[in-house]
Amino acid sequence: MKKILYFFILLFSFKTFSQKARVNGFITDSLKNALPYVNVIARPMDSAINMAFSFSDEQGRYRLELIKNNTYTVTVSMMGFETKSFELTPTDNLTKNIVLFESKNQLEEVVIELPVIIKQDTIIYNTDKFVNGNERKLKNVLKKLPGVEVSREGEVTVQGKKVTKLLVDGKKFFGGGTKLGVENIPADAVDKVEVIDNYNEVAFLKDLTDSEDMAMNIQLKEDKKRFLFGDIEAGKGNEAYYKSSTNLFYYTPKTNVNFIGNLNNIGEKTFTFKDYLNFQGGVNAAFNENFNWRGGDFSQFLENKDLLGSRQRFGAINITKTTSDKLDVSGYAIFSHNNTLSFRETLNEYTAFTENKEAQGNVKDVLGIGKLNLEYAPNNNEQFYLRSQLKRSTRYDTSSVLSSTDSQVNSILTNRSLGVWNVNQNIEWHKKQSKKHTFSAVANYAFDNYSPNTMWNASQSFAQTIQAMVNPVDVNQNQLRLLQIQEKKQHHLYTVFKDFWVLNRNNHIYTTLGNTHQQEKFISNDSQILDDSSINNFTSGGFNNSTVLRFNDFFAGVHYKFRTGIFTFKQGVFLHNYNWRVVQSNSLVHKNKWVALPDVFVNIEFNKSKKLKFNYNLKTNFSDVSKLANRFYLQSYNSVFRGNENLENELFHSARLFYSRFSLYRGLMLHASANYTKKVRGFRSTVDFDGINRFVSVNLFDNPDENWGLRGSLHKKINKIRYKVQGSYRNSTFIQQVNNSLTNNVNKNYSYTLSTETLFDKFPRIEFGYKQSIGDYKSGATNSKFVTNEPFVDLEYTFLNDFTLKGNYNYYDYKNKTLGQQNNYSIANASLFYQKEDSPWNFKITAQNIFNETFKQSNQFSDYLISDTRTFIMPRVVLLSVGYKL
Repeated sequence: MKKILYFFILLFSFKTFSQKARVNGFITDSLKNALPYVNVIARPMDSAINMAFSFSDEQGRYRLELIKNNTYTVTVSMMGFETKSFELTPTDNLTKNIVLFESKNQLEEVVIELPVIIKQDTIIYNTDKFVNGNERKLKNVLKKLPGVEVSREGEVTVQGKKVTKLLVDGKKFFGGGTKLGVENIPADAVDKVEVIDNYNEVAFLKDLTDSEDMAMNIQLKEDKKRFLFGDIEAGKGNEAYYKSSTNLFYYTPKTNVNFIGNLNNIGEKTFTFKDYLNFQGGVNAAFNENFNWRGGDFSQFLENKDLLGSRQRFGAINITKTTSDKLDVSGYAIFSHNNTLSFRETLNEYTAFTENKEAQGNVKDVLGIGKLNLEYAPNNNEQFYLRSQLKRSTRYDTSSVLSSTDSQVNSILTNRSLGVWNVNQNIEWHKKQSKKHTFSAVANYAFDNYSPNTMWNASQSFAQTIQAMVNPVDVNQNQLRLLQIQEKKQHHLYTVFKDFWVLNRNNHIYTTLGNTHQQEKFISNDSQILDDSSINNFTSGGFNNSTVLRFNDFFAGVHYKFRTGIFTFKQGVFLHNYNWRVVQSNSLVHKNKWVALPDVFVNIEFNKSKKLKFNYNLKTNFSDVSKLANRFYLQSYNSVFRGNENLENELFHSARLFYSRFSLYRGLMLHASANYTKKVRGFRSTVDFDGINRFVSVNLFDNPDENWGLRGSLHKKINKIRYKVQGSYRNSTFIQQVNNSLTNNVNKNYSYTLSTETLFDKFPRIEFGYKQSIGDYKSGATNSKFVTNEPFVDLEYTFLNDFTLKGNYNYYDYKNKTLGQQNNYSIANASLFYQKEDSPWNFKITAQNIFNETFKQSNQFSDYLISDTRTFIMPRVVLLSVGYKL
């Protein structure tokens, strides 16, 4: 199959190359100075031929690929220069240099709409120069813009850098996350796409903060700014499978309303954990280095795992209202209700034995998020933000586990209910006091309440093991029922004040004062429900906790930032005073310490498309309250945990080197990074095994681990084919205390992908490639190695004007080298979409898991075990959908 694909790619590449003529050269001004980012458009006289486009690089070079013996009108344009046009009929490759002259009177200059405009950190795409009308959603438009790529997961990158904020007409779209927008905004509503690097929502902070954010602003067409638009879709499949979705958008100059809804049972998840992270709220980039609050642990509700069955109900509404020139009010509400079934078979390799485990789960998740934002700007030099966010989620989880080792077989039925509340209140103030001084301040309060209740119905062998470890359990019962009630409450208050002192254009001094106050409480109660319904409390066996942590961090920092030539340096130090008290029923720990944390940042900007960045930080981290609890509590059906009240802070070095290179002229996009982390002091679990069951604690070790990794990708376009190379390597070494003995562990992960993508105008868009992933794990004397070989093909083809065919195929060759086991399986999906031009109706046939595979296979390495897992997946689904565009 691969040989056939390569043959066709080479054949069409040769055919296309033989018909094309390459026109290139330099664009300069009248003084022979190179002009970068000049637009070059070649419009064919024959309307059946597509327009060609290029813009010059930093050296003024441009390149066009034109069809031989066809006449084109070439227009060369740049703001501030007179537009130049000429006709060209290429018969072979040729070099043509172009000279532009400055406009004599820019006030009377005729404005020409350029395909791409580049101004400092901003790129503006006029999308009508790149689309043909067959695009359905925003992601289809973005894929056609030079330098822009969209992943399967809806992540957008521009010139190799990830877009982190999505705006529509300058307003955040559902909190700024990209996926909901690129998957749902209709393509025919988009007029321009504006990309802003080093984005800051407060304009006068842009050159002061070291923001890594890249924003994408979608400018709507005028006829969509006072209009209700969107689409609805409903589908029915084999068995009882179904899907329905609604995307509605209403825009006026002062009011924006967006609604997205989805109901399905085909395993399609509209809202994932990655999306949730974009709705965390947070503070301005000016305070990023001072905050690590994550706003509640909701990740368990949003895990996007492969499932055996799924039913999802999702709805989200976003409203933005401009009440005056000074005040904007916005808010959103998100609701997600999921029911899922899962089944996994896992081979766990521990230090001294192996475990075969079967786990079946039935989960109901309900998640709600609501947020209200007020943005007030009394003038151009002052900005206030008030943000209020509420999150609530519940989970009901029933799981059954069958665990077998050489010595015993355990069966455990677990019923768990979990509720999480999070409230976050934030007020921000920014003021440009003068040309020399800009002030920023923030106060952020967060409350978290996490309350799980768990019941284990366990086998007697499980009970005997627990009894041998901590001796609280009465095993002379017909049933063994263990009950755990927990509650963790957290109050966090952060306050920070910053002064940005601009000495001159190239020299800045930043000072920071701040304080973090935390109060956390952890309660756990473990007991046994006896046959007569009485309670056997485990307090006498060393269980049950009531722990309070009061923690205060006062910090001050000073940083000096200067720029010289292509170099930007920023270095400084934060001085922290940490004061904390751990109060428990039988003990009190009170400690105070000072810690200095230096950091360095270097940015080398060779030009706008070639950059090298280096970061170094000395960082620290404190444990949460549950790891300070000094009495036992059950972590899972086979794990008992006891914290360590004497834990202090981790201390570790962190360094990162990042290089990026982009050249439209060469069709090249390259980015590479190297990361290094070394812990001077760090937390590590200590584990004592008793059969399959384990007693776990945590201690602070000197030099416990070291991690370094490499990651890179190279995209190169030659004619109408794009070649991609991606790879990563991660090496982690750490010590682990198992059964009172220290072991050295090594975790190595390799991955690389080679692929080729066709970009022909009249031929299917095909990407095919090969990926290999290797996991090489060593724990003491135990070695494990896993290899996955994965050839793949992706297809997108628009034909007969009204039909679009999409498909993907992945073949997995999975090997457990240690045990000599091998599994092969294929995952394929396809869809056929039809919409007649100018008709609001569309029809779609979708097929998931075409080969009806039953499972996927993967592996992972944790502190003390290596897992090889089969995850069972949904069977084949064939769905017929009907849609209507408003």
